[in-house]
Amino acid sequence: MAAEQARKKKVRINRGRPVDLKALEEIRALLGDEPRRRDLLIEHLHKIQDAYGHISARHLRALAHEMNLSQAEVYEVATFYHHFDVVKEGETPPPPLTIRVCESLACQMNGAHELIDALKQGLGDQVRVLPAPCVGRCQHAPVAIVGQNPIDRATPEKVGAVVEAKAVEAPVPDYIDYDAYRSQGGYELLLGLVEGHRDPETVIASLKDAGLRGLGGAGFPAGVKWDIVRKQPAPRYLAVNIDEGEPGTFKDRHYLESDPHRFLEGALVAARVVGCEAIYIYLRDEYPAARKILQTELARLQADPPVRGWLPPIHLRRGAGAYICGEESAMIESIEGKRGMPRLRPPYLAEVGLFGRPTLEHNMETLHWVRDIVEKGPDWFTSFGRHGRKGLRSFSVSGRVKKPGVHLAPAGITVKELIDEYCGGMLDGHEFYGYFPGGASGGILPASLGDIPLDFDTLNPYGCFIGSAAVVVFSQHDKAKDLALNAIKFFEDESCGQCTPCRVGTAKAALLMENGDWGRARLDDLCQVMADASICGLGQAAPNPIRCVFKYFPHELEG
Repeated sequence: MAAEQARKKKVRINRGRPVDLKALEEIRALLGDEPRRRDLLIEHLHKIQDAYGHISARHLRALAHEMNLSQAEVYEVATFYHHFDVVKEGETPPPPLTIRVCESLACQMNGAHELIDALKQGLGDQVRVLPAPCVGRCQHAPVAIVGQNPIDRATPEKVGAVVEAKAVEAPVPDYIDYDAYRSQGGYELLLGLVEGHRDPETVIASLKDAGLRGLGGAGFPAGVKWDIVRKQPAPRYLAVNIDEGEPGTFKDRHYLESDPHRFLEGALVAARVVGCEAIYIYLRDEYPAARKILQTELARLQADPPVRGWLPPIHLRRGAGAYICGEESAMIESIEGKRGMPRLRPPYLAEVGLFGRPTLEHNMETLHWVRDIVEKGPDWFTSFGRHGRKGLRSFSVSGRVKKPGVHLAPAGITVKELIDEYCGGMLDGHEFYGYFPGGASGGILPASLGDIPLDFDTLNPYGCFIGSAAVVVFSQHDKAKDLALNAIKFFEDESCGQCTPCRVGTAKAALLMENGDWGRARLDDLCQVMADASICGLGQAAPNPIRCVFKYFPHELEG
C-alpha cells in the first residue's frame, strides 16, 4: 500500500543504503533555494565538488534523496564526467589540491610528460597531479591547472610557486564589459529588430548571402538552420555549444575572454528571429575565467536590459570535463542533467531537441559574427578570402611556430601562408614537416601538401577536414605516428562508451600503436569499422590520424 501511494504521488523509493541525516543537511545548505529539477543535477554535483573537493557516497545518496532520483541515476551521471571525484564507501578522498597537466598535442610536443613526472616527484602528498586532455590553452603549451588557475608555459618552479601561494582561482583578463560594448553601438541591432526597424527575413538573408556556416566543426549553413527551426512548432529553444574540447582549439575562449557581449547579442538576435523562448549556454568546465565573465555580464544584462520588456531567460550551464559533449546531441543530454551520450538521429535537434522541443544549436563563434555581418552587410564578410574561397576564419594555431594564438585570416589561406604571414614563421631550428588542419580529429597532412586552401570541403579529397580550424604545426623534430597515437589515446579516453565500434575500436587501436604494432591490415579493419558503425563523429573521425600516417608518412613505419 505504501509503495502504491508513493507511486501515485510520483515519489521515488530509494532501495539503496539509508540516507545520512547530517549529509542531507549539508546538501540542503549547499542547494539553498535552488530548484531540485532533474536538469540541474550536474549543477548540483558541481556544488558538492567545489565545496568538498570530491563527492562522497553519503553526499551522493543525500543528493539523490533531495532530488527524488534513484541513487543509480545520480551515480551514473557523477561517474560519467572527468571532473567529478566520486569516492566510494571505504575509499580515501583525493588530496585537497589537484593539478591537471595537459598532455594533448601541443603540450606533448613541449614536454608535458616530463613536467608531469617532475611535479609528481617534487610535490608532497597534499597535491594530486593528473594528466588531462586539452584545456584550450594550446598557444601557451605546456599548461598546468592548479585548482582552477591556469599556468601557461608551465615549469616545475612556476607551478610550485603557485601551489605555495595557494593561488588556485582563475584570474579574469581585461575584456569589453557591458557599458563599453553599449557605448560602441552594442545591442542596437537587437533593439532595431525588437522595435520592428529590422526584418527577421532580412537578417536570415544576410547570413545566407554571407555564407556563414557553423564554426564548431560541422559547417552547416547558419541561415538555413534558422529557417528550419523557426518553422517548427513552439516552444523553441536556443542551445549554445561552448564545449570547446577539440585538441588544438581555443578560439571560443579567446573571444569570450575579450568581447563576450558580441556573442551574447548574436544569441539574442538568433532567439528573436527564430522565436526561441529561452537560451541555454553550455560552457566547458576548463574555462573558469570565461564562466566568471559570463556570470558577471549576464547579471548586468538582466539588470539593465538593452530592450525594455523583452529578454528571454538565459541559463548558463557548466560542463564537467567530457569532450563528447561537444557533439550537439550529447550536449543536449548534459544540459538535461544526464550522461553526455549522443542520440540516434533522426529525429534531429531542429525537430526534437532540448526537453523534447525544436532547438537551434550553434557554436559560440557562429553567433559572434552575426552582428558584424548584419550591420556591415554580407558583402563585407565575403570580401575576404583567398584561392577562390570567401569569408573569414579564426584559426587556433599552436605547435612549432613563433607566434601561436588565434589568428583571424581569410578563408582559403594555406597553412604555409598562415605560418609565414600570421605566425612569424617556424621556431628557430625547426623546419615545417606536417600539420593537423582541424585538430586531433581532422587528420594529418605533410608539408608537401601545405598549399591546400584551408576551408570547408577543400580538405575532403585528402582524407582530412578543417573542423573548428585548429591548426597544429609540427616539425622534423616530431613524428606523425607519435602524434597520431596521442590523438587516438585521447579518443579512447573520451569515448562515451555507448557504441562498441568506438569504445573497443579506439582502445584496440591505441594498444596496437603503443606497442609498435602498425600492422596495416588490422588497423585498416579497425578504422573501417569505427568510421562506418560509430554513432557519432568521435568514433567516425578517430581513424583519420591513423589513415593519414599510412598515406602520407609511411617512411616513419619502416624498419
